[in-house]
Amino acid sequence: MMMGIMEFVATLIAAPEGRLTRRLADDMARALGAQGVNWIEEGVACDIAANGQRSAVSEQVEQTLTGRWPLAAVDWIVQPLAHRRKKLLIADMESTIITCECLDELAEMAGIRDEIAAITARAMNGELDFETALRRRVGSLKGLPESALNQVMDEKVRLMPGARELVSAMKKSGAYTMLVSGGFDFYASRIAAELGFDEWRANRLEIKDGALTGHVIPPILGKEAKLDALYDACKKLGITPEDTLAVGDGANDLPMLLAAGLGVAYHAKPNVRAQARARIDHGDLRALLWAQGYR
Repeated sequence: MMMGIMEFVATLIAAPEGRLTRRLADDMARALGAQGVNWIEEGVACDIAANGQRSAVSEQVEQTLTGRWPLAAVDWIVQPLAHRRKKLLIADMESTIITCECLDELAEMAGIRDEIAAITARAMNGELDFETALRRRVGSLKGLPESALNQVMDEKVRLMPGARELVSAMKKSGAYTMLVSGGFDFYASRIAAELGFDEWRANRLEIKDGALTGHVIPPILGKEAKLDALYDACKKLGITPEDTLAVGDGANDLPMLLAAGLGVAYHAKPNVRAQARARIDHGDLRALLWAQGYR
């Protein structure tokens, strides 16, 4: 009953290798003027109900953690209780659902990883135009054999911890799941099939005579296309952006993160972390389930 009458909920989530102590949780409850703590999973995640403005609640949570528990590896998300259980998951792929950046891995096979990875990092932090940076990086791979795509898939592509659990649990609850990648369809199609995403969108590499031509087939899927994908899915499902969970790590994800009811910067670049309303810096993707109250 207490949870039902409160306007906001602050969810605290321990890092996978850490523990969320009762002492910390109780201290946070006192700081927020709450009557108690609702444990989602003992020692791992809990909810604390709070009244007031979202910004004020968030500020109090952050001040309590940084001021009293500076060494605690604890993530936190403050959100309205209404629409907490989301009906749409829209997720970035590289460095979010999978652990690597596929273009950087392809560049390693071409012997130019350092050069390409530096461009990737700047583009994902919003320092470079995404489309220009993508064309430049792909152009550097001209002549790379098509077989390199399979080699990267087999040797480098790994699922992010918690990815399978996140997609599975949300699908079982009736949510629609969409993978949107500024990377390539070769990988997005396979990851979407493995995890059971309902839909996927990605860029397309041009391949001729068994080798990469150095071109991306237009149109480029960048930040506006990711945002459009969110709105398209909402229209298709008859829901509002408030009912959506978006997750990503790069600057090309930021518009969809800001439009979603719960937009989470996941182990994100500094500029993205600074602008997103929610972020996960310590935990894995299971944190997004606990943030929705899944047990």
